[in-house]
Amino acid sequence: MLTKFETKSARVKGLSFHPKRPWVLASLHNGVIQLWDYRMCTLIDKFDEHDGPVRGIDFHKQQPLFVSGGDDYKIKVWNYKLRRCLFTLLGHLDYIRTTFFHHEYPWILSASDDQTIRIWNWQSRTCVCVLTGHNHYVMCAQFHPAEDLVVSASLDQTVRVWDISGLRKKNLSPGSVETDVRGISGVDLFGASDAVVKHVLEGHDRGVNWAAFHPTMPLIVSGADDRQVKIWRMNESKAWELDTCRGHYNNVSCAVFHPRQELILSNSEDKSIRVWDMSKRTGVQTFRRDHDRFWVLGAHPNLNLFAAGHDSGMIVFKLERERPAYAVHGNMLYYVKDRFLRQLDFNSSKDTAVMQLRSGSKFPVFSMSYNPAENAVLLCTRATNLENSTYDLYSIPKESDSQNPDAPEGKRSSGLTAVWVARNRFAVLDRMHSLLIKNLKNEIVKKVQVPSCEEIFYAGTGSLLLRDADGVTLFDVQQKRSLATVKIAKVKYVVWSSDTSHVALLAKHAIMICNRKLESLCNIHENIRVKSGAWEESGVFIYTTSNHIKYALTSGWLWRQPRPWMSAAAGSVWVKQHCCRVTTRSWKCATRGPRTLTIISLDTCT
Repeated sequence: MLTKFETKSARVKGLSFHPKRPWVLASLHNGVIQLWDYRMCTLIDKFDEHDGPVRGIDFHKQQPLFVSGGDDYKIKVWNYKLRRCLFTLLGHLDYIRTTFFHHEYPWILSASDDQTIRIWNWQSRTCVCVLTGHNHYVMCAQFHPAEDLVVSASLDQTVRVWDISGLRKKNLSPGSVETDVRGISGVDLFGASDAVVKHVLEGHDRGVNWAAFHPTMPLIVSGADDRQVKIWRMNESKAWELDTCRGHYNNVSCAVFHPRQELILSNSEDKSIRVWDMSKRTGVQTFRRDHDRFWVLGAHPNLNLFAAGHDSGMIVFKLERERPAYAVHGNMLYYVKDRFLRQLDFNSSKDTAVMQLRSGSKFPVFSMSYNPAENAVLLCTRATNLENSTYDLYSIPKESDSQNPDAPEGKRSSGLTAVWVARNRFAVLDRMHSLLIKNLKNEIVKKVQVPSCEEIFYAGTGSLLLRDADGVTLFDVQQKRSLATVKIAKVKYVVWSSDTSHVALLAKHAIMICNRKLESLCNIHENIRVKSGAWEESGVFIYTTSNHIKYALTSGWLWRQPRPWMSAAAGSVWVKQHCCRVTTRSWKCATRGPRTLTIISLDTCT
């Protein structure tokens, strides 16, 4: 799990991602609603009008609205642009557990401890239907993402699927019967019901805390106090239990389908988040906290982002790294995508698959090292347990059919990282953090004693950069000695200029630019994450943060005429310049004393 953002607060009971902006809403047990920017890691706003815990929260898909429901029996609709509550919906007689907007109609769905589910029209501000049938607290109710269905979960140990097509026809068709004529019971003068129970799913032995539809398949997932996660299938006439995922050892608080992969995520009062393979019905990952029970899960509608609320805050996370492994040589970009090694020509923008990769690893390729002399690549895969990490050595076929590329046999061995150090030699940092030099047959040529290091990076023929917790060391593999060391903590990426005269060391919030001898030329500190960097031909270092593209000029002079188009991320991303903001930073040069570094920040203006 890659944690992207974390908050400290009172217990988080509800979560909702904004569909377009990098925002997440968190509703807290102390009655406060927080609006966070998870990319900038800042609190944008907070809303405090509920009396008691707020359990339900949801962003509207198009309008600048969100809805909340709390233990004060109130549903509130808010406008986040106006920063205020627009109105309050009253009608429930007990705690409100969840509130959700319909994806298309002007409806809000609420579930309550008063054993009812209500559908509200937020435009007319009236209750248009009450769904009764559960005989205990209704813990959750959600609309189907495409059909006229609702799923609900209750402490009466059942999951119910409701057909609300009658409500849609009566409320949204010409000549519809008005709500005040029918009343809010959902039954009109002729006895036809707006919402009927379609399926009752029985199988849990304890109360059910959560139920959710699959975004595209006729499936439902549920989590309950019997510590089980169940998968159900339905058709027009019936619904049945497919399988059960066992592994939690306390109440399951929430369970959701992954929007784009065959995975289920669940969290529990056992202080864990578990990821399940839908096809195998087995656990594939488990993430634990030491002291905090988990209460809710949220999935981003478009991105591979998730959020989980616990006793002392929330976390926003990814299940796996999405950044593709890549290497640049001349005008060619090599990168890994969907089990293929692909080649992108910067001049012609032609993107072709050059070979198919060996299967067998459940982890994505973490890094790549390319050897142009032998047309070979080293692909490193980083496992959750670092000792299980491996690398593959491939020779790229000279000619390949892009529609049906070859699948050459690679040589796989264990190792944390593998990097080329000569035309026919590469270095491997093994699981014991010692350095091995191997040949093209993947045979060990020699072992090299190196200072303690956690990672190795390319540093030209015969050299490596060794990273430890506090700095980076330039190491000569032939002479087996350290040449220079700079202090910079936890370097993540190393970017060399095309002539290897300069190198940029990128950490989470810092950049150090050095010369070939690893002499520090300047330091840059950023308050938000540094994401990537690339050298421009004239010696300008271009780097990206979470919300800017910036230009670092190591000579200290002001670049007054930035080019209208600049490439970033090794030429793979193009950003149009609309406006720029110039700032200066002071820094100390190793040879010339205090200098000034000019940063040109490009903001996309609308």
